[in-house]
Amino acid sequence: MALLEAAGLSLALPDRAAVPLFGAAPMTTILDGIDLTVEPGESLGIVGESGSGKTSLGRTLLRLYRPTGGRLRFEGTDITDLPEERLRPLRARMQFVFQDPLSSLNPRHRIEDILAQPLLAFDRVGSRAEGRQQAKALLERVQLPAAFASRYPHELSGGQRQRVGIARAIALHPPLIVADEIVSGLDVSTQAHILALLRELREQGALIFISHDLSVVRVLCDRVLVLYRGKVVEAGPCAEIFAAPKHPYTASLLASIPLPAVEPGWLAGAA
Repeated sequence: MALLEAAGLSLALPDRAAVPLFGAAPMTTILDGIDLTVEPGESLGIVGESGSGKTSLGRTLLRLYRPTGGRLRFEGTDITDLPEERLRPLRARMQFVFQDPLSSLNPRHRIEDILAQPLLAFDRVGSRAEGRQQAKALLERVQLPAAFASRYPHELSGGQRQRVGIARAIALHPPLIVADEIVSGLDVSTQAHILALLRELREQGALIFISHDLSVVRVLCDRVLVLYRGKVVEAGPCAEIFAAPKHPYTASLLASIPLPAVEPGWLAGAA
């Protein structure tokens, strides 16, 4: 059974830039007829230029946005229109790592409380003290010192905050993680460490990796889905699509972004 399935998935959102003087904002189509499957333990890359709908697709797949068309199934359950009270227990099994960790981490809370919060919310620990103790173990798992537990988000670097975001996502051992442009803006060395960590975490579940960096997707993902103006124009194994793209848009993406030769084991060396 597929872990996640989308069939004809569509999304329309209000266009805030075109709000009339009276009445509701007009709706604009963001995603149009998306079909995809994600198998347990698989890594799927979603690529496309800015504005193609990558982030909106990632959020819709985890029901952070409610689809306006099509069907969405997670672990065999139709979650397309599932009310929040029935969806909430499933949220522990699907987690999102945001592009900007500083905006997604509460600046008023210490790292230990940020990491303990999901454990407490889903009754995985019996007390806040136990949650804070597990937070330190989570920090060590993402290769950060346990002493960072007492720090606030602004006291960490961008790469360190991103690792905290990953630690929060894996705290509940979800079978599915969606990571949205999480290496954008980081230096090359930090990118390599984050990607090595993701590759290690892939062993515990499936990963949907959203990125505009095709060279990273080629190394990290099993399959790739190419998005253009909210539609899938090509999908398949990374090796096949990178070697012989069939759609002109995919070919233009590959031509516009350098794809350096990848040294065997370069991510393993970054861990």
